[in-house]
Parts: sequence; C-alpha cells; structure tokens
Amino acid sequence: MKLKGKVSIITGSGQGIGKEIALTLAREGANVVISDITDKVYDVVKEVEKIGSQGLAVKADVSNFKQVEKIVKKTLKKFRRIDILVNNAGIFKSSPTVEMKERDWDKVIAIDLKGVFNCTKAVLPTMIKQKSGRIINISSIAGTALGWSGSTHYSAAKAGIIGFTHALAIEVAQNKITVNSIAPGIIETHMSKGALGERGLKEFAKQIPIGRIGRPRDIANTVVFLASDDASYITGQVITVDGGLVLKP
Repeated sequence: MKLKGKVSIITGSGQGIGKEIALTLAREGANVVISDITDKVYDVVKEVEKIGSQGLAVKADVSNFKQVEKIVKKTLKKFRRIDILVNNAGIFKSSPTVEMKERDWDKVIAIDLKGVFNCTKAVLPTMIKQKSGRIINISSIAGTALGWSGSTHYSAAKAGIIGFTHALAIEVAQNKITVNSIAPGIIETHMSKGALGERGLKEFAKQIPIGRIGRPRDIANTVVFLASDDASYITGQVITVDGGLVLKP
C-alpha cells in the first residue's frame, strides 16, 4: 500500500471522479475525508470503511470558507494531521457567453476556482507545521489546450487552477509540500454525460487516439502516484490524462 496511514481530504467526492479517487486512496491504505454538498458523502464513507480504511463524511460548500474550515477542523479532530488534499469539486453548465448570466459565471468561478483557494488556504497551516503535504488540483484540458463553445466560465476556472498550481508550488516548496495538477480529458461521469450525452461521448471516443473515453479510475490512479513517495521530486506540474486527445491536430 503506497499511502498506508496517510490522511486525505477529497472535495467533490460524493460521486464521479471524486468518489473514485476516494475509494482508490482507501485501497492504498489512506484514511479518507469525503466532502461534498450532498448526503452521498455518508454512503461513500461506508464504502471506504468496507475497504478497511477509516472515513469521515463532511457536507460542505467549498465556495464558503467557513464551511471549508469545518472540513479541516473535523479532520484534525479525528486524524490529527492532513497529508493529502485533492481539490476536485467542480460544476459545469453550458452557456454561450453572450447569453451567460453573471450569476452563472460567478457560481462556476466560486466553486471551481475559489474553492481550490479556500481548501488550500485552510490546510496549509497544518501542512507547513508538519513540513510535508501533497496538494493535487483537478483542472481540465479545457483549461490547458482545448476550448468548447459554451464553456468560457469553466475554461477560465480550470486555466486559473493551472496558474494557481504553478505559483503555489514555488511558494511552499521550502516546506516540503508539493503542488501538482491533473488535466483530465473526456471522462465518463454524470457531468460529462449531462453535457455531451451518450451520443456525444461516443463521437468523442472516435477522436481519442487510445480509442476510448476515460474512466474515473484513470484519474484516481494518477492521484495515487502524485500523492505517493514516488512523486516526491515532482511539483508545479500539470499531468494531462486524456488518451492523447490534445495531441491530435
């Protein structure tokens, strides 16, 4: 087990990629804090405990710093430390920019980008005191290489995560904290199905050199690597996990 005894917080882990990350970390021996805005957090904790790791469920909105502080306080009360933060929480709702409501722009930025800041700010005092930590931010190829109509708010947030990752990595390196980002391509989740539909996902699969849509486990395995000692000399990087999609002309 690569992460035995480590304490991890995964935001947006009630379903989809976040849930798979949580379960995969648990299989690698980590204790897992499941955070999301829905009651699904309690079901995921039960799955974590069936695997044999300890779990903690905390309902919270990552765009609200006081609620994020609650995640950290409950984590420290139960586990006494924080080794891994995975900033995964995110939302997406397609809208052409000319029709986009200001409140829709603000909501995506608040959750997808400000949420990364809030959670990171909340865990940093503990990680700095420990002189150790792994921060892993889930971005997207929408913020690195590809753009889609109706996703300017999402792309802006995901690109912001990349800049945040680069700057923070320099800022905290002296404290033995690494900061990296993962840029998933098209991953089969509830959110991608809602945005693209089953037919859209099949069409995308034809464009991907590997020949298939990504799976949540593909992202989770990358998180395990970045959270482990195998990646102790890697920081400030963006790892694209997309089956080669962005390589196509």
